[in-house]
Amino acid sequence: MTAPDDTGAGGRPVRAPAARRLIEHRLFWPAAVLAALLAGNVVFTHDFLAVRVQNGHLYGSLIDVLQFGAPLILVSLGMTLVIATRGIDLSVGSTVAIAGALACEHIATAKDPGSVSTVLSAIAVAVGVAAGIGLLNGFLVARLGVQPIVATLVLMVAGRGVAQLITDGQIISVSSSAYKMIGGGYWLTLPFAVLLAAALVAVTSLVTRRTALGLLIESVGGNPVASRLVGIRAAGLLVMVYVVSAVCAAVAGLMISSNVSSADGNNAGLWIELDAILAVVIGGTALTGGRFSLGGTVLGALTIQTLSTTIYTLGVPPETTLVFKALVVIVVCLVQSPAFRARLSRRRRTAAPDPASAADDLTARRQEVHP
Repeated sequence: MTAPDDTGAGGRPVRAPAARRLIEHRLFWPAAVLAALLAGNVVFTHDFLAVRVQNGHLYGSLIDVLQFGAPLILVSLGMTLVIATRGIDLSVGSTVAIAGALACEHIATAKDPGSVSTVLSAIAVAVGVAAGIGLLNGFLVARLGVQPIVATLVLMVAGRGVAQLITDGQIISVSSSAYKMIGGGYWLTLPFAVLLAAALVAVTSLVTRRTALGLLIESVGGNPVASRLVGIRAAGLLVMVYVVSAVCAAVAGLMISSNVSSADGNNAGLWIELDAILAVVIGGTALTGGRFSLGGTVLGALTIQTLSTTIYTLGVPPETTLVFKALVVIVVCLVQSPAFRARLSRRRRTAAPDPASAADDLTARRQEVHP
């Protein structure tokens, strides 16, 4: 991760100090920002970090952050892979709405809404349609050469309309304990949504880091021309990452709709694509493509969710919530920027000159006056 900063005797590389290596680690700043937010919440809410057991379930603000942040983690997970290929997926919010609408519509019109088979078929329909949306996005980008932001912007607008057509512009309510389990249920004392999100993150990390898939994705995003020349089939990889992004968004949509036992085609997943992009950036993945960090993305998503929780805890007026959130995100991005930190460091060195050099200058001036 960290290149040697000097050479010793015989040209041997000298490793940087441990503190410097820690600061230069890609996960340091996302983790530091998240820790700072949690510490700030403790100042205003002393029992913010407290976790208690009630009715066999874990409860507390930390558990709420994990539970409500699970959908964002999934959307950000798929967004990370897309951004790693130098793309963007603005249609994930609409995919969230479509998946929730399809599942709730299927359950509401079924003969036995509470049965497990009905819920499983609803999940299959939602995920299948989402995979089709991902295929369409991938086809437009990889085969027709449409710019990713344009291709996904079309489905961002049209998909929201499709979701409202499915719900007929109404909020569809369902009553199914099996479906409620996805986003609002508990298993092994933890919210099932947290366990599901952790499992999908673990599988994605295993596939991208224990096989050549992650390296191929980074190659396509880092240097598309070189990857094509060495025989990498970039088109298939592009289609795949957009399908994965859409499927992750569909699972997030199932979580959101099942947690409230209803589907709202107009508001479900609204602007979640922007939060996902922010989470990816906070996690250290560059929008220019190439290397990506799934761990950083998870920390970024938790930071965004913790920030939202902090805003509500502090009682920030609703009309200024987005402004407050934007200011904090700007500060976070500046803190993570190596160029910004280097500029601050140079200014500090300029403002505070070295005492030894100042003494040498004073001695030289005295010698000029009294030779």
